[in-house]
Amino acid sequence: MRHDKLEKELNLLLLLTENHNYEVEQICEKIGISRRMLYYYLESFRDWGFKVEKNGRYYSIDRQSPFFMHLFERINFTEDEALTLLAILNKVDDRNAITERIRHKLDRFYDLNILSHPEIREKTAHNVSVLYKAIKSKQLVKIIGYSSPHSKSVKDRIVEPFLLLNNNNEIRAYEYSSNMNKTFKVSRMGNVELLDLSWEHEGKHKQIYTDIFMFSGEDKQHIKLRLGLLSHNLMLEEYPESRNHITQEDNQHWILDLEVVSYLGIGRFVLGLFEDIEILENEEFKDYIAQKIGAMLSKANS
Repeated sequence: MRHDKLEKELNLLLLLTENHNYEVEQICEKIGISRRMLYYYLESFRDWGFKVEKNGRYYSIDRQSPFFMHLFERINFTEDEALTLLAILNKVDDRNAITERIRHKLDRFYDLNILSHPEIREKTAHNVSVLYKAIKSKQLVKIIGYSSPHSKSVKDRIVEPFLLLNNNNEIRAYEYSSNMNKTFKVSRMGNVELLDLSWEHEGKHKQIYTDIFMFSGEDKQHIKLRLGLLSHNLMLEEYPESRNHITQEDNQHWILDLEVVSYLGIGRFVLGLFEDIEILENEEFKDYIAQKIGAMLSKANS
């Protein structure tokens, strides 16, 4: 019945907007649907304008989706307001039922990792709040006393923050001193100061992308393959998200058309099923596979 289907769709939306990580099997068990039906619902959500995200093995709905933005603006707290409310709650010594219920709601409905850890220092909450404001207003910030384990240094950084990552534990930003996009951990920041300066390098901002093979990077490469029956079935079994990038050509062949961050993941798949796959597009990828085959032949002959 349509009523039952709508109920499952709404329950799935609610589940995917909670501040929790659920794998495919957990989602299917909680909603009472099959994996195939879950992917059907996720594709429907995308068609309706929701931003469906996959972080590793976990699925969620981006709270920046237009529907939620309109809804939150009317009836809910902004993330900045939620941070302020948390700071107030942390100063309340009396942990009565009402304050605990408010904490639970903040933890459940806001995509801020710091909200699920009431013991966290106010400094971290302040830093996230400043970064959030900087992104919204497209302003620079000064990260004061950033501790870097790579350079083994603690120094200030002037950056253009443009994306909060990993439940707001990290920030993606353009750094002026290195002229590079970098990912900074909020926990390593001494303090964050909002500067009265606007972005100057927005065109250089690059996000981090993760392909279906779980490789991450700033740049993407287009790949187009013709898959046989075996490679098609294995692709769907090993990488279910590839379903969104596959179209059937005839009874025995399917076209895989997608973007990847690295040739490593797709390369391993192609090399393992080389006789069942034809590379249709990307000359660079063809050269990559040829080099790998050459290296294997050389190693085998030696």
